[in-house]
Amino acid sequence: MKNFVETIKNIWSIEELKGKILTTLGLILIYRIGSTVLLPGINPDSLTQLQAQTSEGLLGVLNAFTGGAFSRASVLALGIMPYISASIIIQLMGMAVPAVQKMQKDGESGRRKLNQITRYLTILIAGVQAPSYLANLSAQGVVLTMDPGTFWFLAWVTLTTGTIFAMWLGERITDKGIGNGISLLIMVGIIATLPQAFFQEMLSQVNQGAGWVAFIIELFALFVITMFAIALTQAVRQIPVQYAKQAAAAGKGLTTSTARQYLPMKVNAAGVMPIIFAQAIMFIPITVLQYSGAQGDGINWIITVFGNIQGFGYNLTFGLLIIIFTYFYTAIQVNTNSIADDLKRNGGFVPGIKPGAPTAEFLDTVLSRITFPGSLLLALIAVLPAVAMVIGLNTQWAYFYGGTSLLITVGVILDTLQQVESYLLNRHYDGLMKSGKLRGRTQTSTFS
Repeated sequence: MKNFVETIKNIWSIEELKGKILTTLGLILIYRIGSTVLLPGINPDSLTQLQAQTSEGLLGVLNAFTGGAFSRASVLALGIMPYISASIIIQLMGMAVPAVQKMQKDGESGRRKLNQITRYLTILIAGVQAPSYLANLSAQGVVLTMDPGTFWFLAWVTLTTGTIFAMWLGERITDKGIGNGISLLIMVGIIATLPQAFFQEMLSQVNQGAGWVAFIIELFALFVITMFAIALTQAVRQIPVQYAKQAAAAGKGLTTSTARQYLPMKVNAAGVMPIIFAQAIMFIPITVLQYSGAQGDGINWIITVFGNIQGFGYNLTFGLLIIIFTYFYTAIQVNTNSIADDLKRNGGFVPGIKPGAPTAEFLDTVLSRITFPGSLLLALIAVLPAVAMVIGLNTQWAYFYGGTSLLITVGVILDTLQQVESYLLNRHYDGLMKSGKLRGRTQTSTFS
């Protein structure tokens, strides 16, 4: 406890860091206040059916990402998700569109152009999603207090503007605050539902369930799963790298150092994106079939099997899609040819492997081998909430036992801690953990 208090004092003594933390907290507070502001022209007493619809399934996940704004018909109901969709589209275009590939390689100027394109694409996506959200409000029996035509126009403009405002807040946090702003806003939305879910589950177990013992076992299981998610997020395969300049210097008698550097390759380089892709693939066909009004035994079977997120068929398909998308997204994120070229250009090589194409082939083999267990573990974490629901846990509480909620929370917290730790170490203070294993503390350098 003494070390913790000392660390807080050290953080507060660094004016720049203190300012960034206060700025971040202030902008997050603005975002949370905005998520409680109701769209103009809606009777709040008529939202019961909408809140029931978003209590589970993919809409429940989306509602968790927005901190409950989706189920409250808030001005920030779409949240930051259109920006995430736009970012994913730009990343996918980087594989197939030469102009985007060129901008990705143009350094800072290319990054600015891509950010601007992402912003415009976010506005377009939000403008398309807003009418769908409003149509769902009508389908859920939401009562209006103004003319429907006027409401649709005002709500469409408000929802689109709300997404732009959320995107602006996220970018301001990134620039002026601490951590990745977009990821922080998503994480804050997720953990905003944690206290309510915690007390609901506690009261349910104590008053109607197996009592305090069962609830303590649940907390212990949550702790173990969280540690498992942290281990998966931080796990790396370190590949030794030597540099020709060091060897040449040793040949001239200038140094006899045999120290090696290491190239870290993450076991889960894809992060949480495979789960998001898989959820979208599972959700879109079911939604289209439900709203199309199509009939037939086959269609009804598909809706029944793949519309049940607790079912075996749904989770088996979900897990297989996650494994496939993990390989796919890892191939996008990690360019082994580029890494091999950079090593060769800087005089580096992997011991026993020739520079250039052989190095790229070696790195690709290593990446494939570590991605396989990483994808299996990621799929396991993704289906854990469904397992928790099956054994009787409250739906909202079960979401914290894995899936996107847990992985995003773990990833964002670790990233923020790394940034705080870098400030402390640069000012010659002890880090957050004297013997901790935050990847990137001193050796190496979400959801952007």
